[in-house]
Amino acid sequence: MGQAGSSVFLSVAAQQIFDGADMRGPGVVRISQGQIDSITFGEEARASIHLPADAILAPGFIDIQVNGGGGVLLNDQPTKAGVHRIVAAHGKAGTTGCLPTLITDRREVIERLAEAAQACLKIPGVLGFHLEGPALNRSRKGIHPEAEIRVPDRRDLATIKSFGGRGRSVVTLAPECLPAYMIDELIGAGLRISAGHSDATAAEIRPAVDRGILGVTHLFNAMSQLNAREPGLVGAALEDDRLFAGIICDGIHVDRAGLRVAFRCKGRDRLMLVTDAMPLVGTDDRQFLLQGRPITLQENRLTGLDGTLAGAHLTMIEAVRNAVALVGIPLIDALIMASRTPATFLGLESELGRIAPGYRADLVAFSPNFEVIGTWIGGVGSMGGASMASHRG
Repeated sequence: MGQAGSSVFLSVAAQQIFDGADMRGPGVVRISQGQIDSITFGEEARASIHLPADAILAPGFIDIQVNGGGGVLLNDQPTKAGVHRIVAAHGKAGTTGCLPTLITDRREVIERLAEAAQACLKIPGVLGFHLEGPALNRSRKGIHPEAEIRVPDRRDLATIKSFGGRGRSVVTLAPECLPAYMIDELIGAGLRISAGHSDATAAEIRPAVDRGILGVTHLFNAMSQLNAREPGLVGAALEDDRLFAGIICDGIHVDRAGLRVAFRCKGRDRLMLVTDAMPLVGTDDRQFLLQGRPITLQENRLTGLDGTLAGAHLTMIEAVRNAVALVGIPLIDALIMASRTPATFLGLESELGRIAPGYRADLVAFSPNFEVIGTWIGGVGSMGGASMASHRG
């Protein structure tokens, strides 16, 4: 290949192009050396790929919380092969960047992922990692194993801090459950900290945000709720414009009214669509084992034997569809919540989340029925199924 930008290697023509800010078109996106070389509107131009007339081309989706997919749970296979299968399963649904997520587990499991992390970052679509735990509040543990919830010792802390040098990685913790100096150390190591599985009061959250906590993990779920005289983590998240918040838009984890309230309070620039996906995504299976406990899928709901929700059976294209169809969020806003906002949270807003010259060519094309037609990561991708676009020289 030649020098970056020296020639065009792929061009995609679409009648509708969401460039990360506005819906425009028709136009042609030209890709060179894995980046957007140029975008031209209003011209009849030759292109290597012509999308169907009703298709939308948009920035690829970024999922900051994905526990599994393709039959793999990251905790069971914290390896390059395991991560590759997870990424491949979600790539078919439009996810071009993700943080494979490890839920609370034994020290040895975290260390295995740390050892494999550098190799995993070479997999297209892996932007970093998300460690959900182990410093959580047992009273808000959800499906996390109580026996492994703990304040990190120095060995744990060193391993977790190592992820600060492994892409744009995130740690979810309950800020009321560990000393402030540990939070400072994690932030100082380059990690993004998100509050979650927490029973914190609003008064406990505010100083933690002042210290540098950036996000809230799966808003409304496994956290202190908004009450009349105690706003809790939910109230703090809705009130503080500094905080980003991930939300599971599957119609199960959060009621539609709650989703609308979150959108009105946080807006498209602070609310992020996440999947919290489990291994069954991309498979026909109905059950898997989560750290030895059977988890069953029924009516799109994943639960343990006691009925506790155990992650979600969700893809990013489904989350976008649900945001539009169930909540009434405008499509443009839903797409921003699935791409530009998580890119900003990760500090990648100058590289991802837009279709503009110089941005990485991470793209998704989908139909009006929210069926993914094609996914490209760095300009390399695949076209799918019955909706295959026509190719022209």
